Amino acid sequence: MSNTEQLREMAKTLVTPHKGILAADQSPRTMNKQLEALGLPPEAELRRKYRQLLFTTEGLQEYVTGVILHDGTIRNHADDGTEFSDLLIAKGVVPIIKVDKSTVPHTNFEGEVVTQGLDGLADRLQEYYDMGARAAKWRAVFTISENTPTEQNILFDCMTLARYAALCQEAGIVPMVEPEVLFSGSHSLERAEEVTTMVLQKLFEQLQWNNVDLEGVILKSSMVLAGSEWSEQTSAADVAQATLRTFMNSVPPEVPGIVFLSGGQTPQRATENLDAIAELEAQEGGFPWELAFSFSRGLEQPVQEAWQGKDENIEAAQAALIKRLQLNSMADQGTYDPSME
Repeated sequence: MSNTEQLREMAKTLVTPHKGILAADQSPRTMNKQLEALGLPPEAELRRKYRQLLFTTEGLQEYVTGVILHDGTIRNHADDGTEFSDLLIAKGVVPIIKVDKSTVPHTNFEGEVVTQGLDGLADRLQEYYDMGARAAKWRAVFTISENTPTEQNILFDCMTLARYAALCQEAGIVPMVEPEVLFSGSHSLERAEEVTTMVLQKLFEQLQWNNVDLEGVILKSSMVLAGSEWSEQTSAADVAQATLRTFMNSVPPEVPGIVFLSGGQTPQRATENLDAIAELEAQEGGFPWELAFSFSRGLEQPVQEAWQGKDENIEAAQAALIKRLQLNSMADQGTYDPSME
């Protein structure tokens, strides 16, 4: 099988119907903040124990095709010395590696950031491939305000995403491209749709210009939402209509799948919106891409609340993870039942 065929098969595997991707790629800094919010010390061993809790959950593979890992996590191991990547592979779960090196201010563009990490990326991708990673993730961030995002900011980050994607495919790794339009802000649903459409159109223009094989790419996208400070919360039905309309106007049919980030939504709201999107998709007779979830907070918040850093709570925390995965699998089919919350 050629490299292109392998990439396309892996991309399809990652968006297997009724399954999702667990985004467990928080940086040590972000994970430390989550530990501190639980009243726990920000220690490396606690971070390791938490990851182990997630990855050793019985039945994880029934709902998850892949897990996104941070560099420090793919290099870490379970209590018995088994590398986390090997633990996942043994379950039939694909290790996915976050390879960007976060954001820095965009010089001369106040209020905007750009993502860094291209330097040395080809060598890092080869190392990650040897460690078992078969997909990667790169996140770009766009803030909506009166003056942002600018055309220059969108173009710069989309060019970077395209270069990252090309390097991934060269290394035999499926690129997950994540242009996140931030939920935070006071923008309307219409403004969110305008910006998300603009970003996605520019992204796929750059991917095609760089000869990236779109059949071997996964899009990780925001749902189209009115800002967190907007006067009223967007209904799930309106989110679904705006999101799918955006995709129809932006995403080429060759792309095998689109996975959603939860993007600061509560776990329940993210699931409700996913369910509304699946229901509308069914009403419309389907779309060319498989739609799935790739939540972090939307899956992990209840897990952390149940765990509280205590070994005696591991079973309850793993049960909380399976429950959220089950609810989102149902939502992916348009059969979510809020009474199960």
